[in-house]
Amino acid sequence: MKFLNKIIHELLAQNPDLSAFNIILPGKRPIVFIRQILEENNYSGFLPNFFTIEELINTIADKQPIQGIPLWLFSYDVFRSLNFTPYEDFAEFLKWFPTLQKDWDDILKFSDNDQGVLQYMFDEERIKEWAQNLGDDQDVPRKKFLNFWRNMNVFLPELKEKLKERNWATSGMIHETAKAEIESFAKSTSEHFVFCGFNAFTPVEEKLVRSLLKQDKAQCFFQADRYYFDDERQEAGKFLRNHKMWKEFDEHRAFQWIEDDFSQPKKIKVYEVSGNVTQTKVLPEIFKEINNRTYSNTAVVLLDENLLPASLDVMHGIESLNITMGFPLKNLSFSNAVKRLFYLQKQLEKNKSSYYYRDIFPILEELPKSAEDELIINDFKAKIEERNIVYISGKLLHELLGRLSYFGLLQKAEGTHSYLDKLIAFCQQVKWLEIDDIQYENVSHFENAFRIIKNQLTPYNIEIKMETLEILINQHINSESIDFQGEPLRGLQIMGLLETRLLNFENVIMLSVNEGKLPLGNSQNTYIPFDIRKVFDLHTFLENDSIYAYHFYRLIQDARNVHLLYNALSSGVNTGEKSRFITQIEMESAHEIEHLIIENSSDPITTKPIEIAKTGIVMERLQKWKEKVSASHLTSYLYNPIDFYLSKILNTSETDEIEEELSVKNYGNLVHYSLQEVYEVLKGKLLKESDLRNSIKAVDQYINIAIEKLKHQPEFYEKGMNYIHKAIAKKVIENILNHDLELIKQGNKLEIVDIERKFENVEFYLEGNDKISFFGFIDRIDKLNGTLRIIDYKTAKIKNLNVKIDEDNVSDYFHNSDRKQALQLCIYHYVVQHLPEFWGFPIETGIWSFAEAKKGMVALQFDKGDIDEAMKSVKSLILEILNPDISFVENIKSY
Repeated sequence: MKFLNKIIHELLAQNPDLSAFNIILPGKRPIVFIRQILEENNYSGFLPNFFTIEELINTIADKQPIQGIPLWLFSYDVFRSLNFTPYEDFAEFLKWFPTLQKDWDDILKFSDNDQGVLQYMFDEERIKEWAQNLGDDQDVPRKKFLNFWRNMNVFLPELKEKLKERNWATSGMIHETAKAEIESFAKSTSEHFVFCGFNAFTPVEEKLVRSLLKQDKAQCFFQADRYYFDDERQEAGKFLRNHKMWKEFDEHRAFQWIEDDFSQPKKIKVYEVSGNVTQTKVLPEIFKEINNRTYSNTAVVLLDENLLPASLDVMHGIESLNITMGFPLKNLSFSNAVKRLFYLQKQLEKNKSSYYYRDIFPILEELPKSAEDELIINDFKAKIEERNIVYISGKLLHELLGRLSYFGLLQKAEGTHSYLDKLIAFCQQVKWLEIDDIQYENVSHFENAFRIIKNQLTPYNIEIKMETLEILINQHINSESIDFQGEPLRGLQIMGLLETRLLNFENVIMLSVNEGKLPLGNSQNTYIPFDIRKVFDLHTFLENDSIYAYHFYRLIQDARNVHLLYNALSSGVNTGEKSRFITQIEMESAHEIEHLIIENSSDPITTKPIEIAKTGIVMERLQKWKEKVSASHLTSYLYNPIDFYLSKILNTSETDEIEEELSVKNYGNLVHYSLQEVYEVLKGKLLKESDLRNSIKAVDQYINIAIEKLKHQPEFYEKGMNYIHKAIAKKVIENILNHDLELIKQGNKLEIVDIERKFENVEFYLEGNDKISFFGFIDRIDKLNGTLRIIDYKTAKIKNLNVKIDEDNVSDYFHNSDRKQALQLCIYHYVVQHLPEFWGFPIETGIWSFAEAKKGMVALQFDKGDIDEAMKSVKSLILEILNPDISFVENIKSY
């Protein structure tokens, strides 16, 4: 820490007792390093006093600071007392006041007359330059703008007076109050102040420093470098060049210090990285170049706080590291759950009758839970998924989740105050569960926030809607972070750019060095236009760019190895453009810069197909499988042997998922079950025209029975695509019934023999005495003019029902998934041949496709060969499955 060392040695040379000094710093971070330096120098006296400049100004002003939620509530109370029209509730007020309050603080800090700026914003003549004849319409945007600043000229002065009455002050008011007291403070104080490492000052801060210098009660140590200080074009030295012109710096008091460190030899690497998180994947390679394996003089600077979790993931091998950034609350699961709770409450305000499952499931997953709660939640999810309930009634929710410990949070709140009480009680309850430290801190932060909001609301008679409460909570989530505990003097340092002030590192690794991140650019959230900010000397984005430029150059001026990474991909708000500071170094500095391009390859990953050998236990399972072999098992194997292995050997199944739109599978089931109900009534009789006409009239009734069998709720089919799917299903069923009706009209005799006919233990010999047993269900068996028809319903179109089998292809004919429909029909033909009740009848097998329902049944045709040769091919397929030397190999589909 070269700069801090230099300051301490200078102060020790002036006075061996440092307790005589008050050291003023831009932030608290350097204090621990100063203490380390004193320890290394064997200093044994009292420590100096440490202050930030904000703390010193607060001391001079002697006001009680107010900010955040307490300030918003107090300000709204003042605002509504002024009876502006139109009336705005607290939620509307919060949409603009935080931004205005920040602008007002800027005015108070940088301008001599806040009311002058407000009046200027209101100046009708200025607005008339934009648009003449605004008329009487209050909804014209410029008219609204004029009314807004008219109101602010009344509201903000009134707010200032009300705050003064209570001795409260915003940060801008503290600066304004301190400004009047600085002269007398500088004359009366007996203390000596040392200002270290400052760059930009507000006017009040500058007045304080210069007044103390004038009274010989202060000294300043700046850290400047000739590279950016001597070059007028360099924005990084803008403020320091102005400070050097202070009359307080003369031949008796020199401007300290201007160094020449940036020009010293450096190894600078710039990494163009394809992807944001990909930047963190480069870190392990960079660490390999660092000789000091403790990384005690290395800093990783994250310009995007969202990269912290990904950065920590790749640093698991580093023994000690210190994180000076906080972990954003908004990135943690409990924070997401709280946001979802408020969203749920808003939805319940709109719709009191039911809950959308997507609003409930994430809350149940993300909120911490006890073992008892977990059982209740798992049971709830299983039942909702099984019954495919998209919108859950309040009654059903209470029935399934009523015993949940935090069920009250899922019910419509009676009011925001009572809901806050429930949230506080829940946080207290969660802290007794076995949760990790980060989760505990997260919950504790929220409990504290809920208490603050509840306590702050108490004095005010303000109606707080759930939407308003959500805004307050979100403001808290977005501004709060969990602090890490670490050893700041050892190991790798992970920090944001502002935390690097006054500190120097030999190795600097900076991520997200993109335009828009460094500098931030013209992204100020403000109501005061750029030109007015310039007129009244308020900071604009140009000043902010200069501040960031200084932090950037100051950090790397003492470093020997500098690694600058930026995301080259354009996505979202990221333009993929490297920071102009990198371009400046490339164009203006004498340093040689090494450029590296890190790409995320978009080539498909070539993976070997999964291969599973048939071990002893697999063969045992296959022997068990032989007892119940279905046609669908064989078609599953044809499609992908690994699917067969997972379902038939491991007995796994796909998890149920809630369908918001009817899936192809369940559309098929809907038609299938409906037809089953229709023909079950007609089974065992010779069909008449009246039978089928009556069935056509009752189609809706049969579909409703099928919906019950699917365990779907009727309202699932009441609107949207599901309504259309149901209408199509009805049309398909009517087409099938009409086709049968036409057959009878033409004089054919049609009898329904069986529906969903189950068969099992139908033996099929393989080699010698080795055999398997077929089992399954045939969708429909009927007799048409004495011919037994075996019909299988399919949702898909009919494919390859013309069999051409001979001696050349018999061994592998059905080793092709394109022929799986024919394979299934051949097995049904074989089974029916071996059922005694059907002996002697001519047999025809076929597919009736729902996609082409008007065609009727399309029969299996043998252009070559017969059923016996077909079954030889089926035997060959089964023997392959049972062959211990042939592994299950994944069939990778090419798309």
